[in-house]
Amino acid sequence: MIERYTLPEMGNLWTEFYKFQTWLQVEIAACEAQAELGYIPADAVVEIKAKANFEPKRILEIEAEVRHDVIAFLTNVNEYVGEAGRYIHLGLTSSDVLDTALALQLVASLDVISQRLADLIEAIRQKAREHKNTVMIGRSHGIHAEPITFGFKLAGWLAEVLRHQERLKTLRETIAVGKISGAVGTYANIEPRVEAIACEKLGLKPDTASTQVISRDRHADYVQQLALLAASIERFAVEIRNLQKTDVLEVEEFFAKGQKGSSAMPHKRNPIRSERLTGMARLVRSHAGATLENVALWHERDISHSSVERVVLPDACILTHFMLVEITELVTNLLVYPENMARNLNCYGGVVFSQRVLLTLIDKGLNREEAYAIVQQSAHAAWNQPEGNFHDLISQDPRVTAKLSPAEIEKCFDPQHHLQHLDEVYKRLDI
Repeated sequence: MIERYTLPEMGNLWTEFYKFQTWLQVEIAACEAQAELGYIPADAVVEIKAKANFEPKRILEIEAEVRHDVIAFLTNVNEYVGEAGRYIHLGLTSSDVLDTALALQLVASLDVISQRLADLIEAIRQKAREHKNTVMIGRSHGIHAEPITFGFKLAGWLAEVLRHQERLKTLRETIAVGKISGAVGTYANIEPRVEAIACEKLGLKPDTASTQVISRDRHADYVQQLALLAASIERFAVEIRNLQKTDVLEVEEFFAKGQKGSSAMPHKRNPIRSERLTGMARLVRSHAGATLENVALWHERDISHSSVERVVLPDACILTHFMLVEITELVTNLLVYPENMARNLNCYGGVVFSQRVLLTLIDKGLNREEAYAIVQQSAHAAWNQPEGNFHDLISQDPRVTAKLSPAEIEKCFDPQHHLQHLDEVYKRLDI
């Protein structure tokens, strides 16, 4: 028997060779289970394991004639095994092999994705530590709001990917399910104990109540979780794209020596990786819709899901894996510009500190409506004016100076007030 074929990169898990290898694993596990229960000779299993092999090219040649992939596979395996091959696939139906083997592929793919996600978690955590106190403007509706730090923004990203990590742990249990229950799932020609033993050998659990196939809600859940992870990566990528705009330029994708951004404009440094990730997320999301449509099969089985899964399952896994590698490298090498953050924070004379002035005036006895009107007047006078300076306007407003001393006004413009609870957030996330 060929040893279990495992390679570190995602694309190798979706080759024809790896697929057939998982089919062979399932067939041999079923033979071993039947031998343990005394249904087939133990020496036949020894012979099967010693001789079993396959040749993908030969399988395709046979399939071209018989028009059935599992039969073609079994025919080729038996060309190697000989007489003992009559015990292979005994009491099984094709979906026993296909669905159980597919679970092995999906588990292996999820393990690779989970490792890449762990790399992303570490990259974000490290960058959040580095920029815990790098003050920048927070934005709502795309408009300047109040001060935050770049590390605080990254803490939000970290919390999100940690949730994905927990989801993937649960998902692994959901998808690590096999079925060896025969036609329409009734165990008419194979005992449930065979399924239990075989699945245990394969690191799977038997499906609770399969039909002729494992119900496709599990596979829909799988791709939806990948789509959700891709959506988060897209969120990070879109944020980087927005912060890299020329008139913002608070962060920037690393630009390698010799890299060029435009065939026409030598000055261009474009956020190409973030844009690529945005596009890939659209693809993964589209696959989630296809797997939802696969759930409703006719009666105990049909194969309308099969052609869809041959495209969307490898595609979703490979895309998600690539996206994780890309976003991890992007975060690790991200260029951060604290000076530009400080410049943007203080445009129009620190107008983003308006709420602190408002609340301080209220603390000094003004009612909210009166205080709001005073602060808004100065804020709007400074907003979008070349020489607009909210700080100076507030400092010169007699209605303000009647209530606040110069020191109290200056305190309103101290960004550290907005960072006073940052340690609590970092503590929650173990940053």
